[in-house]
Amino acid sequence: MDLQLRGKRTLVTGSTGGIGLAIAKMLAQESASVAVNGRTANRVNEALAAIRRDVADANLTAMAADLSTAEGVDAVVRVSPDFDILVNNLGIYDAKPFFDISDAERLRFFETNVMSGVRLSRAYLPGMLQRNWGRIVFISPTLLAKRWGSLRSTHPIRPSPTVRPRRRPGRRRP
Repeated sequence: MDLQLRGKRTLVTGSTGGIGLAIAKMLAQESASVAVNGRTANRVNEALAAIRRDVADANLTAMAADLSTAEGVDAVVRVSPDFDILVNNLGIYDAKPFFDISDAERLRFFETNVMSGVRLSRAYLPGMLQRNWGRIVFISPTLLAKRWGSLRSTHPIRPSPTVRPRRRPGRRRP
């Protein structure tokens, strides 16, 4: 399949395992340039090796940074100020009963699951608009952690829209 992503610069957050790693691998198979993100250099390097086992000629960049913090996002933006595709996959949860999750834990979930994507989108969307091309995707898996009779609780707080920058009036696609 050719998704016409050859040469597109992509960042996949939380891409050292699971869905994020699968997305990064698929983008590499489509000849996109892929920045692989995780909190530690060791995990990122393991993910790069896993992708290269399947896609020998992959164009990959290691992006070890904790994106749950503004400082981590700033560090990534300083190193790579421009991406064509941003996949906000980073997310955490704690499989505990609803009533056992403190406000501090919920704020940590919010900082990681929501604000990381907001900060990155705010950084990369202007360039996408200027180029009149870009994609921002929020991955939002749902976890059913506890059930009380007919009440169900899902713990992760995740936005889930896909943002496609619209053309500005009077501008032509390059």
